[in-house]
Amino acid sequence: MLSYGKLSKRPSIFRSFSGLEVSEFDSLYAKVESKYDNYECERLSVRKDRKRKIGAGRRFKISLRDRLLMLLVYYRLYVTFTLCGYLFDVDQSTVFRDMRILEPLVKECIPLPQKIYAATRRARTPEEVERYFPGFKAFIDGTEQEIPRPKNKAKRKSHYSGKKKRHTVKTQLTVNKEGLIVHRTPHARGRRHDYDVFKQNHPMLPPGVRPGVDLGYDGIQNDFPELNALIPFKKRRGIKALTEEQKLFNKKLAKARVVVEHTIARLKKFRIMGDEFRNRPRQYDQMSNIVCGLVNFRILGKA
Repeated sequence: MLSYGKLSKRPSIFRSFSGLEVSEFDSLYAKVESKYDNYECERLSVRKDRKRKIGAGRRFKISLRDRLLMLLVYYRLYVTFTLCGYLFDVDQSTVFRDMRILEPLVKECIPLPQKIYAATRRARTPEEVERYFPGFKAFIDGTEQEIPRPKNKAKRKSHYSGKKKRHTVKTQLTVNKEGLIVHRTPHARGRRHDYDVFKQNHPMLPPGVRPGVDLGYDGIQNDFPELNALIPFKKRRGIKALTEEQKLFNKKLAKARVVVEHTIARLKKFRIMGDEFRNRPRQYDQMSNIVCGLVNFRILGKA
């Protein structure tokens, strides 16, 4: 049976199984534990037809610490509920129920992109903007994740990605120079182009912050001139070759933009975001939000 007591004695295995260092997990658990009693009271108070006092009824089979570890193991390894239940010595329905109960509380305790984005919208002075966007730069890119082939014919067409040759959902991320995710769009159909997603739901960056994008966003310089976006030079028809200055600019931008690729890679290390998404589509945004928050939690913890 897996437990925090056993797994924490092997830090490298703990990190591989949960996605967090032992010290990072302890810090997260302290926040969850401090809010747990009030959270449970509010959760159980929702029912108006309660006949027993809050606290009555069956108890959780495993401790709060191990339930949090179970949730992280599921997100990191993306095993089935059956296997996860076997590892923690509970049945698969208990795994599902315990994780669904705990997920909203975990969201309160980690720096979700929407929380950071709301803070950036309140930034007024250059110092406040610099805090969230070092160098007054942001980097934007999209990522796709495979989903099971939809049964509905219209959905099969709308979710088929010609790039990935699979049915996918697409999410667009905005990160800062440190890789911190400051904005995340709701998932879109895999058929949609990155730039189309951007036009429908792009972040409102503070004045002076320049977004860096790749050539998939060609046209941003004309449609959104106020953003003053950093985009690579493209060899157009009638132009023999790029100048040395343009090639140097492209190289420097690519070197700076690699941070968003690294952030996407960190997200996909949590296999729930890297493998085919097996859960219900309506759970996608909540689960991907939690993964983004966990990545931000690690980045801010090391800052």
